[in-house]
Amino acid sequence: MTSSLNFEVYRSDHVGISVPSLDDAILFWTEALGAELIRTGEMAGDFLTQVTGAKNATVKMAIVELAGQKIELLEYDDVTKRTEAPSRPYSTGILHLAIQVSNIEAVIEKVGYYGWKAQGKPQKIEEGSRAGTHVMYIVGPSGTALELMQPPSLDK
Repeated sequence: MTSSLNFEVYRSDHVGISVPSLDDAILFWTEALGAELIRTGEMAGDFLTQVTGAKNATVKMAIVELAGQKIELLEYDDVTKRTEAPSRPYSTGILHLAIQVSNIEAVIEKVGYYGWKAQGKPQKIEEGSRAGTHVMYIVGPSGTALELMQPPSLDK
């Protein structure tokens, strides 16, 4: 099928994650996973309303970089505080970020200190292009999901 689009998507720029506590999120991403804190800032006013649709909101933000991937952490003021339980990683509309690691068990142990929980036991993909890769979802206290992937080439 030929596309009639008059634009081009060049690449993914970043992944954005809304968090209940920016300080806790920065601590997790930098201390538990080794990401580099690139910058922090704050946005508000009509600019934020026009971009996100959040009326009269203020958002504190941080950009961290993990293995070349930029991750934007966003703490909105009271307009988005959750009152219901966090969604599960398999709920419709929920996104996750997958990261490759060299020791999936060590990561699961380390992130546990920050309140993140494995959703089961790591499983080995038996067939296909990712055969031999161990995979596992972990979910943080705010419901953020990460998929850990340990390809055979990165085995501990």
